[in-house]
Amino acid sequence: MKVRRVRTAALLGASLVCASALTACGQATSANTINLYSAPEENLQHNVDRCNAQSGGKYDIVYHKLPRDADGQREQMVRRLAAGDTGMDLLYLDVTWTGEFAEANWVREWTGADKAEVERDTLPGPLETATWQGKLYAAPKNTNVQLLWYRKDLVPEPPKTWNEMISTAQRLEREGKPHWITLTGAQFEGLYVHYNTLLESAGGHVLSDDGKQAVVDEGAVRGLEALRDLGTAGVTSPGMNNAEEDDARQEFETGQSAFQLNWPFVYASMQEEKPELAKKVGWARVPGLDAGVPSKSTIGGANYAVSSYSTKPELSFEAAKCLRDKESQKFSAINDGVPPTIESLYSDPELQAEYPMHETILQALKDPGMRPVTPAAQNVSTVLSNMLSPIAEIDPQATAERMRREVQNALESKGVMP
Repeated sequence: MKVRRVRTAALLGASLVCASALTACGQATSANTINLYSAPEENLQHNVDRCNAQSGGKYDIVYHKLPRDADGQREQMVRRLAAGDTGMDLLYLDVTWTGEFAEANWVREWTGADKAEVERDTLPGPLETATWQGKLYAAPKNTNVQLLWYRKDLVPEPPKTWNEMISTAQRLEREGKPHWITLTGAQFEGLYVHYNTLLESAGGHVLSDDGKQAVVDEGAVRGLEALRDLGTAGVTSPGMNNAEEDDARQEFETGQSAFQLNWPFVYASMQEEKPELAKKVGWARVPGLDAGVPSKSTIGGANYAVSSYSTKPELSFEAAKCLRDKESQKFSAINDGVPPTIESLYSDPELQAEYPMHETILQALKDPGMRPVTPAAQNVSTVLSNMLSPIAEIDPQATAERMRREVQNALESKGVMP
């Protein structure tokens, strides 16, 4: 990966706007203007410029930057869409927002030739994140999946199970060697992602298949046990409970960690910031819970949706297709560190050269963990992140009982969000 874009992807899965929350600054109003509202990406303007040139004047995409954090992005768009704002055409949606935006009738369904073009050669997992009740409401822009990053000089072969990772870290500690297991333990979506990977790997569920009932089954309890075991094993850093993605990256780069659970953006950072350390680092799929059973790492990413209030929906669909086509996704993968949703790109020699871990990423993407699809996804994430932190204080059975109550309340918009 080219090292100039190392910071961007850290913020995309989770993600200044020149406008207030309800008014766009300097918003263009010409007949062919397509207003794109997206998380900040260092090199997205390149794709915008290419698509504008390629359209031959048919449309002119104007890129408006949303806040950098995911909560701020969602809040700004929700407030404007709830007001029926016609100034937004193309929307960048986190993969967890599809159900909410579709159920509220804020985004248009993809149909006909547009739908067929989006579905062609797109990996099933990312497509699922863009689907609600069997209908496609967004076009997968990029995907993401966490890997296990490990010190090859300390651990010649990566651990295959969660318990093996913990016991290996404890052995390294006894030997006086770098041993931390670095992960995002702060009370936010990143912690929920780790938990979802564990419960999915155990075949568990927090919600029913229709997303309307809290179930929190035995697989979900096993996920709680695994997180608790890590939190009480004595192999995490003092700052783990406050760490988000970039904090975890920086912690691993201190050289005190043996393992890191994080997104692929960390590879480019090591190449730039710690090249000698990078030579010692390997990657593998996140450890599973059972020997011989691969994990189901939770996928992230973003999708493009067309606002129901756009006055130029046809042009917006055309612009969206260009912004997520093969050329755009390849450029973003190489320059912004976000893995593509188009499967054939993983066979592209240039992309392979920039992504030496491409095979591992693709393997994980073909057998992914999925966060529950529900219009209440934001509420569910907030409640779960609150109950999971700090992980050392998880009481699996008691926490599971509380989860059943509070997740159900979140689904029904009852009570007060933490």
